[in-house]
Amino acid sequence: MGQTNEKLYVVRAEARGIVDAAARAWQGPGRERDLLVQSLKAAGAATLAWAVSGWWLKDPVALMAPWVAVVLVQATVYRSLFKGLQQLVAIAVGTLLAAGAEALTGNILISVALVLPVVMLLSNWPRLGDQGIYGPTTALFTLTSAPVSSLTVSHRLLQALLGAAIGIAVNALILPPVHLRNVRENLSSLALGTQETLASIAQALAEGDWSEDTPTDWRRLSDQLRQRQESLRSARLWSHESLRLNPRLPWKSRGQLPPTLPPESEDQRWSAIVAEVGAVVSTMVDVADENRTIPTPDQQPLCDYGRLLADLAAACAARAEMICDPAAPNGPRGGLHDARGRLDEALEAVERHHGALHKQLTDERYVSSGTTAVLGTLLIQAQNIWHDIAPDTWPRATAGA
Repeated sequence: MGQTNEKLYVVRAEARGIVDAAARAWQGPGRERDLLVQSLKAAGAATLAWAVSGWWLKDPVALMAPWVAVVLVQATVYRSLFKGLQQLVAIAVGTLLAAGAEALTGNILISVALVLPVVMLLSNWPRLGDQGIYGPTTALFTLTSAPVSSLTVSHRLLQALLGAAIGIAVNALILPPVHLRNVRENLSSLALGTQETLASIAQALAEGDWSEDTPTDWRRLSDQLRQRQESLRSARLWSHESLRLNPRLPWKSRGQLPPTLPPESEDQRWSAIVAEVGAVVSTMVDVADENRTIPTPDQQPLCDYGRLLADLAAACAARAEMICDPAAPNGPRGGLHDARGRLDEALEAVERHHGALHKQLTDERYVSSGTTAVLGTLLIQAQNIWHDIAPDTWPRATAGA
């Protein structure tokens, strides 16, 4: 009974995910709508290729055209062209080797045994990338689907060329994809993940107690931050690639990121912040370890440090909101202006708490030497986060250093 309920829960969760994705695709631009558009384009390219090759030309190997067309509606126009070339080479190699083997042996079984090892090795050639697998599959189709002759071989190659042309044309001429939104989304997600990690540590320090699972939760959040950082790096590469050879954009702007996209300096900013947050997590895990080898800090300075991390978390949340707004960073309008105000307030609170903690750690009458050693390290790490979060124009970015 328990397994049945678990399976039903999984099915319902999957169904809800599908419904939510469909709703987001309907509501407005986003990843779900991009996926829907690309799927419809691939289906349309395959249908058009079949209409030309199978219905109009009545080619005996018409399957090749829609098969190639559906695969070449890639995520970018540049990738469609590049993958198309790789796939055509793989198909030509598989077809010609299969036809040659059959002509020499006159036996399909022997030809398959001779050709497949060769084309499987060629499919791993780095120059063919992930399209190399079309070499062995095409060789099998050539040997098993129809009598092998110069006519069928030439038709197969021409149909592959036709499918590639249709797939690339559909992707390039009908809503050619430009992946710019993902950079902003991933950058905002990274900022929110940083805020969540800092807030989690701050809450544990404010409560003054944590369970055995708390350090594990911190490590998990830190690992998720690194995963989000990788997603941002991937999104940035996709954005650059989607601008190459894209007919949707003016010729002079191809390859140049639009000014509304967050600059790559923001990626570097958050990469540095993630590294410092990881260092804070590592130190806090050692502090929370019952078998710690580092000195035990005093409780009150730890609580004060928690308030400093809470302020840094608030600054990250304000930064994330500023990233989400597509307006210019210094614009006076609505939510962006409010977010900039919250960022300034958070940074002012960071400055106050940082200065107070700095004074505590330099006064031996109030803190132990063990607290000075551990909290000094944590304070330097927090200061680095503070300096990276603060805008370059913020006048107090180096205060308290």
